[in-house]
Amino acid sequence: MKRGKKKGKKGEPKPYTGLEALLVFPDHGDYVATLGHGRSPYLDLMRRFSSAVRYGYNRLLEGEDRKALKKEDGPLCTLFRLNTRYADDALLKAQALLTAQVELGENPRKVVFGGRRLLVDLARLKKANLPLYERRKREWRERRKGTLYARGDRSKGGNLNLRLVVREGSLFGAPTPQMNLWLRVNLGDRYAWALVKTSHPRLQALLSRVYAHESYNVELVLREGRVYALFSWEEELPPISLTQEGGVLALDVNADPYGLALAVVNPDGSLRRHLTLSLEEVDQAPNRGAKEISLWRMAHRIVSLAQEEGVAIATERLKHLPKGRRGDGLGPAFRRQAHRFAYRSLLGKVHALARKRGIQSLEVNPQDTSTIGMLKYAPLLSLSKDVAAAYVIGRRALGFKEEIPKPLKALLQDPSFHDRTRRFYEGRIAQLRERHREEKNPYLKRRLGRELAQMRKALSTLPSLQGEPGGPAGSTAGRNLQGANAWRALRVGLFLPLLGRKVPRDLSARKIRATPVTKPILLGSWEGWKRGLDPHPGGGSAATDAHLRVGVGSGG
Repeated sequence: MKRGKKKGKKGEPKPYTGLEALLVFPDHGDYVATLGHGRSPYLDLMRRFSSAVRYGYNRLLEGEDRKALKKEDGPLCTLFRLNTRYADDALLKAQALLTAQVELGENPRKVVFGGRRLLVDLARLKKANLPLYERRKREWRERRKGTLYARGDRSKGGNLNLRLVVREGSLFGAPTPQMNLWLRVNLGDRYAWALVKTSHPRLQALLSRVYAHESYNVELVLREGRVYALFSWEEELPPISLTQEGGVLALDVNADPYGLALAVVNPDGSLRRHLTLSLEEVDQAPNRGAKEISLWRMAHRIVSLAQEEGVAIATERLKHLPKGRRGDGLGPAFRRQAHRFAYRSLLGKVHALARKRGIQSLEVNPQDTSTIGMLKYAPLLSLSKDVAAAYVIGRRALGFKEEIPKPLKALLQDPSFHDRTRRFYEGRIAQLRERHREEKNPYLKRRLGRELAQMRKALSTLPSLQGEPGGPAGSTAGRNLQGANAWRALRVGLFLPLLGRKVPRDLSARKIRATPVTKPILLGSWEGWKRGLDPHPGGGSAATDAHLRVGVGSGG
């Protein structure tokens, strides 16, 4: 691998694989207790390299030339006592971070080395004088100062600064017949050695690269007083054999119940089959390692299913899941549920494993997938909310656009629908305003205030609901002339006012007085429902218990 090239054909990032191992330094023991205490040349080198990354990031941000920065007489080599290869690799890490910030739409000038969230925790813990402060402080220092990276070089037969060597010998140098894998660390003025300890299944693949003098990247990180090495190398992937031309296996990850909803969608957009998988095994894992094993096992199961069906894989393009914080009024149960949610890790493993098996993996815009599934496909196909959302994801990956069914489109034009929805939310706002005014608990008051804001936002959408739904090309949002989202407008008008719930779990099986919830409306029976609605102008039992009155006059 030539130095300086990070991308493959057509600018696509190269796929990498690797393993992590513990490093044991014979001349310093298994543990290194303090970062930068002056007695460990390894940690001193990591500290200087980490400082060079921060310095290089700021200089690149100012527009300075990378070639000038990494010269032998340049600032990185002279200020931080690094050779030119270490200096170049420090700039590579800085440039990668800068590029990532730009691609994510973040302000590159507000990067916090060591982690912004950890820095905020440090300020909070120090102010509260909690015992956890010292542990978090050590973690902050390790993240900020405990990094060393060396990129592989094929022309040099591997990696010059951090080179793997297979040699005979025990931990403390006594000759033994056992062959061990050692890491030779270039300290600048001399070489030092560290024993590589791992039982990772990719160890044989790494050894084969060492024997063949092929390149590999090495990154050292300090974690809980120990030094770990991450070895990575470019992976040769098979050609894509299963594409969306044969259909897709779509995934919807949900937090409650904690699991996956899967839908196999045919090329014509029809539903072939569907199923759900529980992630409770992941939640019950005793430690991080066991959790990772469970996630990989689930990823293998999903990819194997795609192979059996002969289809590609499609998921939502999820960026962030709000996890809550103490004092947000949502309660500890919600925060525990959100923090256990390993959706990003699982979907990343699914995409990586699919690519290794020659399966095309797609990511689609997640906007309104759950709402469309609940309103359109859950009642008609007798699906749960999550499976219906997975079906929408699959159809979107295949290029289908979701049209609003004619009965629902007519409902948007019905004055009585708008009138009743408006009266419901006005009554709900009046109740919440009164409770918010009388509530003394600041956390519950904050929660009531947030719910009050949600009700006001829902009410504000109602004046602009009447209009012909339509949206820009490539969007399933559906906007009317005034810009309101038709799918969300239907969700606001149907679920809470009629059912008493914001998001019903199962719209196909839930029954009120033996009447399915949304199927009569979807089949054009709104007139029957409308006759059974209470003309009460909002508030009181008519608003609070609206879900108890919707079945009257519907006729099933």
